[in-house]
Amino acid sequence: MIGWGLLLMIQGLLPGASVYLTKWVLDGASEAVGNGLAWTNVQLIAVPGGLMALVLLLQQVTQSAKGWIQTAQSEHVEDYIQKRIHDQAGRLDLAFYESSDYYDTLHQASTRASSKSLEVLQQLGSLLQNGITLGTIVILLVPYGLWIPLVLILSTLPALYVVVKHNQKYHDWWEKRTMEQRQARYYDMMLTYDFAAQEIRAFDLGDYFAEAYSDLREWLRREHIDLEKNKSLGTIGAGLTALAVMGAVMGIMVWRAMRGFATIGDLGLFYRSFREGQGLMRNLLQNAGKLYTNAMFLEHLFDFLSLEPTIQDPADPREGRSIPKKKIKFNNVSFRYPDTDFYVLEDFSLSLSAQRVTAVVGENGAGKTTLSKLLGRLYDPQDGQVLIDGVDIREYRIKDLRKQITTLFQQPMRYQATVAQNIRFGDVDREKNREALEEAARQAMIHETIQNLPDGYDTQLGHWFAGGTDLSGGQWQRIALARAYYRDAPLVILDEPTSAMDSWAENEWLQSFGRLVDEGRTAFIITHRFTTAMHADVIHVMDDGEIIESGTHEELVDQDGHYATSWRNQVEHGWRASADPDPENAPVSPPVSSGNGNPLQS
Repeated sequence: MIGWGLLLMIQGLLPGASVYLTKWVLDGASEAVGNGLAWTNVQLIAVPGGLMALVLLLQQVTQSAKGWIQTAQSEHVEDYIQKRIHDQAGRLDLAFYESSDYYDTLHQASTRASSKSLEVLQQLGSLLQNGITLGTIVILLVPYGLWIPLVLILSTLPALYVVVKHNQKYHDWWEKRTMEQRQARYYDMMLTYDFAAQEIRAFDLGDYFAEAYSDLREWLRREHIDLEKNKSLGTIGAGLTALAVMGAVMGIMVWRAMRGFATIGDLGLFYRSFREGQGLMRNLLQNAGKLYTNAMFLEHLFDFLSLEPTIQDPADPREGRSIPKKKIKFNNVSFRYPDTDFYVLEDFSLSLSAQRVTAVVGENGAGKTTLSKLLGRLYDPQDGQVLIDGVDIREYRIKDLRKQITTLFQQPMRYQATVAQNIRFGDVDREKNREALEEAARQAMIHETIQNLPDGYDTQLGHWFAGGTDLSGGQWQRIALARAYYRDAPLVILDEPTSAMDSWAENEWLQSFGRLVDEGRTAFIITHRFTTAMHADVIHVMDDGEIIESGTHEELVDQDGHYATSWRNQVEHGWRASADPDPENAPVSPPVSSGNGNPLQS
């Protein structure tokens, strides 16, 4: 910044020096022409000419140096702004991701934050440089009349009006069309990213999304071009006004020269000064107008950075670790998701025994996954408490609480990274330990598969980067399981852990998982598969935000209730399929839920 400021000051002074040297050169030339090559005549041109060459050289050098410094500035500023955005996005909790307003704010902040921050920096520099140059020009013009600088300023006001008015209109349009710009980006992602590639082709949706993108972009493009057209027409009018004023003032100066009140050098100085001055005033006013407009754009960045997460650490956090030793309890919990009036849970209570495996089964939308989100403090309930051994989890620091929990989500991430990195993401703060990494993979029953990959644990997964290898859905899920195990936390939350596994792999994994829980961990499993749930120490059947049945698998079957009816229907369906004489209809695995349907519906 210091080097940049010094260069701006030097560059601000050099144009004024060049203008003054123009008068010196012209006056010297008019005096020397026709008087021979005597040194006294030559120096009248050589001295100011040499100084003019030095000024031009300095302008070239300082311009190049400023370009280098500005590049360094822009890199630092852009990285700093993006880091602030990334840090803020990481601070905010899931509630923000439930709101379209959040995505609008994020889009407005992230798409223009870096560029507008750089523009503000550059415009401040231009204001400083042009202000210094204009000051020197005014000093050179004042001897010819104080009214001349005033006319110079007034002649550029129409250009200022055009810039401010247009930039205000453009900002309003950009802000108004944020949603449409995000929609266009969404259509582009659907056509170009791998997460949608299979379905786009299977249902032949390519032309549909391409046309939707083109229609939306045509609409946005037409409005943007109309704005630029109106700006161009206004700029032409403002430019013609400034040119007319300059012509009138030049006419006055020529008239004065013809009467002997000004020299040829004075005319040259005045012409360059007035023309430079008009350009400088126009640049100054335009920079001021753009600075005002960019400040409006940066308001979105500051609005985003000012957002505060709804889930906060307590003022006086409890020390120690939140390891469940007796029980986890949902105590009269009521919860609804942001911007909704429907309560997923209302006055809900449930106890989970520590160091045991608890399964919750139920229909889609029954509230099962919500329990895991509340337990990990991804959300806080509107009423009630979540207690670990009688202590409200809100008394712990968020980071300390989550450090004791490892979670496999229903739709785990497929990181475009190596196998080792995919697993290590379960606990990036843990000291790197290859043995622990491989043990987590063994527990997830993926170690043998990894060893058969081209580079073993160093194999790049996904196709976004060179040399990537893709996995099947079940293999990706086991990688996510390994990631959950690598965290080595006392509380394990698994949301549909076997949904992508075949029945044989599921049975083998359940045995491995049972050994893991025997080591003193508490496990909370959310599943649609009865073949998974039946291995739990206790099963809770959830329906419409309530627990309607509880017990072991055998106890629930004996109760002859909702669980038993669904279990028998599933078993009967599997038996009938196995008795079908048509081999194409014969089952290829034990009768289990696919993980995609609803096992509790008969």
